[in-house]
Amino acid sequence: MAQSYPKGFLVSVGGAEDKGTDLEKGIVERNRLNFFELGILKNIVSLTGVEDPHVEVITTASSIPDEVADNYVDAFSKLGCKNIGHLRIRDREDASNPEYIARLKTCNCIMFSGGNQLRLSSIFGGTQFLDILKQRYHEEHFVIGGTSAGAMAMSNTMIYEGSADKAHLKGEVKITTGLGFVQNVIIDSHFDKRGRFNRLAQAVAANPGAIGVGIGEDTGVVVTDGHHLKTIGSGTVIIIDGRNIDYNNIADIRIGQPISVENIIVHIMSSGDVYNLQNRTYDGKEIAIEDEG
Repeated sequence: MAQSYPKGFLVSVGGAEDKGTDLEKGIVERNRLNFFELGILKNIVSLTGVEDPHVEVITTASSIPDEVADNYVDAFSKLGCKNIGHLRIRDREDASNPEYIARLKTCNCIMFSGGNQLRLSSIFGGTQFLDILKQRYHEEHFVIGGTSAGAMAMSNTMIYEGSADKAHLKGEVKITTGLGFVQNVIIDSHFDKRGRFNRLAQAVAANPGAIGVGIGEDTGVVVTDGHHLKTIGSGTVIIIDGRNIDYNNIADIRIGQPISVENIIVHIMSSGDVYNLQNRTYDGKEIAIEDEG
């Protein structure tokens, strides 16, 4: 029996993506090109395959949901989108709101904002809302975008806490179950800016079957067919593969002691580079994302 892959797209963003604010400081040709042609949000809009897509922004993770929603409405409007909604889901009761469920069923794209990823897993976990979201992602040409916390929550294994300066110590990196759109992956965001290599490395050392994906700011990965990962944006993506780990002391040392891990594989990827999550192979560079529709 042939394996069935998701028909939708995931766009995981490392945070601080260009929202077109530099255009207001004077329209420089480079700024125009970066935002209107090469930008993260432009990629998300293009992947819908619709001329005027219906986009719904989910700000559940944020402590300032209305301000964040306004920023995304403004950014998507600059890209020509006219049908942009805000699903203001603050608790599990909101997640079952019939109006929000109806809008989820009819939109072309969902965009999860940043904030606290534990709010996403604890509010959406086990809900009809999440079931519908997963069904649409698997069965339809549907786009799920997420930035920062919204990106980290996309995988089945999710980092929810861990300071960069102590991440080399056992027990400092806290892991739970995410939203589960992609399997056997652990995503970390703001990767370069906040020095999170050790954090992701410890998460992979504890879960060598998972592939670590560390995404820099204004950088993202587009996941097609559930396993074909392509880098977009202005920065880099770090892949940490624990498949070939030999020595690993994380199970034997006490909490608070530094970990030792031998033979982790690391890839550094920039815009256009492709990684196959299924085969765990770096597949080089593609010229452009091919849109359907």
